[in-house]
Amino acid sequence: MSIRFTAQARRGLVALTVSTGLAFGLAACGGGGDAKKPETSASASKSGGSKPSAQEGQSDEPLAELKGPNGLLLQIMSVARDSGGFVTVNGNLKNDSGSTAVIPSNLSGNETEIIRNGSSLGGATLVDSKGKKRYYVLRDTDGRPLTTTGLPSLKAGQTLPVFMQFPSPPATTSEVNFQLPGFPTATIQISG
Repeated sequence: MSIRFTAQARRGLVALTVSTGLAFGLAACGGGGDAKKPETSASASKSGGSKPSAQEGQSDEPLAELKGPNGLLLQIMSVARDSGGFVTVNGNLKNDSGSTAVIPSNLSGNETEIIRNGSSLGGATLVDSKGKKRYYVLRDTDGRPLTTTGLPSLKAGQTLPVFMQFPSPPATTSEVNFQLPGFPTATIQISG
């Protein structure tokens, strides 16, 4: 009987604690009926609202433009370091030719594990010349590259947003060389 009594007492104590917490939470959020409401409300400016600053989004100007095979143009729009230890390269892959462009298979690189997952930008690398290190596109636990995959053929003038994720070089490294098979090397700045 003492085990049953202890179990009931424990459940009662938990229920009391939860209900007390909820009561305090409701009292804190309730605000009461005596609070004055603001007499004026915020309104949008008549000039059409605020314009985003450069920090709020990507700039319209690419950090680098790389001309590749079949009339392909890779525009690197941002290179951002995040707190999780990754660098993400965002850009646009555009068909700058007058006809449909087939995405070359060498953009996926030559590693069997990446090639097995279909067309991608898995062949991309970041090179830290000062630190003498090369960083390859990350992969998930199934071996899929953390990059845009399933690249289709691009019609004339068509643009496809792309991304590639790499391990982050040391925080002291802010400039790296971006390499993608078939495209020239570009020196890019890492933000963040």
